[in-house]
Amino acid sequence: MTPLKPYLIRSIYEWITDNGLTPYLLVNAEHPGALVPHEFVEGGRIVLNVRPEAVHGLSLGNDQIEFNARFGGIARHIFVPIRAVLAIYAKENGKGMIFDPEEEIEDDTPPETPDTRPPTGRPQLKVVK
Repeated sequence: MTPLKPYLIRSIYEWITDNGLTPYLLVNAEHPGALVPHEFVEGGRIVLNVRPEAVHGLSLGNDQIEFNARFGGIARHIFVPIRAVLAIYAKENGKGMIFDPEEEIEDDTPPETPDTRPPTGRPQLKVVK
């Protein structure tokens, strides 16, 4: 099963931009593979403004987020593994979603089999008199 996180990021991004707000990504800058401007990292994290007018070539993929942007007037290529995304939220009101950093391990849970699924059908009702 594909992970849910990239779909949530894309839908919240769309909701934020559709409402004329500024989408921010909170990223674990120390995550392996994260390519971010380290001079703007604080406490191992960085906040990235991904407003359409602030970035070029934005790609919100299933495994990574990539775009080009300027930081302090210098053009940079940003690469963020989806697992490094800690939150996506609107700058103006803080609404969005925080992701649990502990959930970085892939969901290796096998799909439910008939023997492990909760019982289905109508519940048994007991008439009390």
